[in-house]
Amino acid sequence: MFNPSREQVRQFFCAAWRKHLDRAILEGAEVTAADLIVEHPEYHALLENPERAVEQEFAPENGQMNPFLHLSLHLAVAEQISIDQPPGIRAAYQALRGRLEVHDAEHAILECLGEALWRSQRDGSAIDGVAYLDCVRRAAGA
Repeated sequence: MFNPSREQVRQFFCAAWRKHLDRAILEGAEVTAADLIVEHPEYHALLENPERAVEQEFAPENGQMNPFLHLSLHLAVAEQISIDQPPGIRAAYQALRGRLEVHDAEHAILECLGEALWRSQRDGSAIDGVAYLDCVRRAAGA
């Protein structure tokens, strides 16, 4: 399983954004990453300065959202929807799309994924896929 370092994740997003700006050919997950970054203009300046991006700390206790965590969660959700894993996530996403714009629907799922990850880390256990999908379905009103 691929387990990138913090620096590799940050460099990936910065490189995808640079390629997008340069109108270079994007490959694989870079396409999705660049599309996600377009939807987050608040991250553009950071991603255009890779040296700062790799070194900067984002402390939740200071009210800072880690843009790389946020983009990574978006990337994970996009992959989950594309392969319908966990089974049923695509249908729940479509239900969300019935009442929300794409980005807002993704954010609803991100909230559930973030909660599932937090519980998993807190409990020292695997992610509870059933509880995660139930959360998404509740958000979708399904």
